[in-house]
Amino acid sequence: MFVGTFEHALDDKGRLVLPSTFRARLAGGGILSPYQGCLALWTEPDFRGFVDRLGDKVRERAANPDALRALLANAADVRPDSQGRIAIAPRLRQTYDIAGAVVLNGAGDHVELWKPASWDTVLGAGTQDLADAIATLGIF
Repeated sequence: MFVGTFEHALDDKGRLVLPSTFRARLAGGGILSPYQGCLALWTEPDFRGFVDRLGDKVRERAANPDALRALLANAADVRPDSQGRIAIAPRLRQTYDIAGAVVLNGAGDHVELWKPASWDTVLGAGTQDLADAIATLGIF
């Protein structure tokens, strides 16, 4: 499971150092894809599960096939180098405004990559959502 939040910076070649706590699960590589306003880094089995679930929704006509096309067309195989860096394709960096500092947060079955200002907004809303969920859903 991926957990924690880390801030790292892209180098001048568009490479990002993965936090050491994420490297073991991603040593064999992963899939970088768009996901809810950020980039997500998945292990291949977890990405395959995500694609399968979305494909099921397309077949049920609950999701448009273009969603699956967009996901797969914008996904990229990545493999950490010997220093634990992954290269982020220029089109993905541009689309998600990833430059300089990047926030990486563990999101259970994947890692999310955010522009710091966007992450601050998401985290602020999510903190309140968590408090509301705990208070109203009887989780604890």
